[in-house]
Amino acid sequence: MKGGSKTKVIKEIKVDISKCTGCRSCEMACSAFHAVPRYSSLNPSRSRIRVYMDEVRDLYVPIRAGGYTQSECNGRNLYVINGKEYSECAFCPASCPSRDYFKEPDSGLPLKCDMCEDETSSSEPMCVVACKFDALTYEEREEPMQENEVPAIEKQVELKVAYESLVKKHGTKKLMETFFQLSKN
Repeated sequence: MKGGSKTKVIKEIKVDISKCTGCRSCEMACSAFHAVPRYSSLNPSRSRIRVYMDEVRDLYVPIRAGGYTQSECNGRNLYVINGKEYSECAFCPASCPSRDYFKEPDSGLPLKCDMCEDETSSSEPMCVVACKFDALTYEEREEPMQENEVPAIEKQVELKVAYESLVKKHGTKKLMETFFQLSKN
């Protein structure tokens, strides 16, 4: 803490599209990290990062999975890059009903980048480690917390307690079935 105020660590993966070659090593590293068991397979559809590719224009844009949205966008923006128009869907990080990106291929559950936080052997997410062209770089910085903001670790503890009480009351199988049904709605 600096001067008595609480701070939080902001983790960012920065993308420099001018350095991306479209090699997709970031996708492979991410999919291997999230395989069960870990590093047992390569399946890009399990990756929390996707490289949007326009090979004709030599444009490659790594996009990390963001939050889930229950409905598709009402409006669409167009981006003009080097004289070509692209739909914002091409660069959208959300898992949504209008496309299959960032969904677990077996269950259909939405995927979200977790920054490979449960990995203890690396200080950076696996996609950054795998990117040999420095198109992806990782940074951490501190920001002051808002007065009413709950620290992330406290949120995790609250979620764990809630999850454990639901499992105790309803059982793991029923809980997973319910989560699956909710993800379809």
